[in-house]
Amino acid sequence: MPSLLIADDHPLFRAALRGAAADAVDDLQVFEADSLESVLAALETEPGIDLVLLDLHMPGNHGLAGLAAIRAQHPGVAVVVVSANDDPRVIRRALDHGAAGYLPKSTGLEDLREAIRAVLGLQQWLPPALRKAVDSATSLPGDAALAARLASLSPQQFRVLALVAEGLLNKQIADRLGVQERTVKAHLTAIFERLEVRNRTQASVVLRELELSDPAKQI
Repeated sequence: MPSLLIADDHPLFRAALRGAAADAVDDLQVFEADSLESVLAALETEPGIDLVLLDLHMPGNHGLAGLAAIRAQHPGVAVVVVSANDDPRVIRRALDHGAAGYLPKSTGLEDLREAIRAVLGLQQWLPPALRKAVDSATSLPGDAALAARLASLSPQQFRVLALVAEGLLNKQIADRLGVQERTVKAHLTAIFERLEVRNRTQASVVLRELELSDPAKQI
């Protein structure tokens, strides 16, 4: 039985996605989450999830950081990005960071159903009207390499990196993760090496490079 996680903080939009998914695939198991934290928790407790529909701007997520976290911690899970942002350059970045597809929030129900079927069938999906523009969009220099470096982190290393980016000290990170402080220091050494940075500040900048503006907040 295929399974889907709908990750969005708007209940009405989750309901619309749930309805489209039920119409698209028979016997589909559907889970819901309203923050990046609850997405990652669901992926830990429900290891059979095949696909995540991920809102770029839900609580706890900052642009492509949530996508990077899922790809690093759960590389076998397909992720389709959902966003009000339909800029082809943003879509290109999402694909470069491992998204299996991209759904603008203006997408119609039939395209929603098609997208879910396509990605569960191991195909990439983009809105038909945007495919040519996305194909023509130029990847940001270094984006593919950045995605590869982030994907090289272990799940625990990515958690440490995220907490460093929040400004937590080693002891605070150790307390949050339930590990010893020397373990955090060992993770940081590995993180710096894999991200090709020298210190905490540079490591934090790596995640900030994944931030994107939210069109809904520009009105």
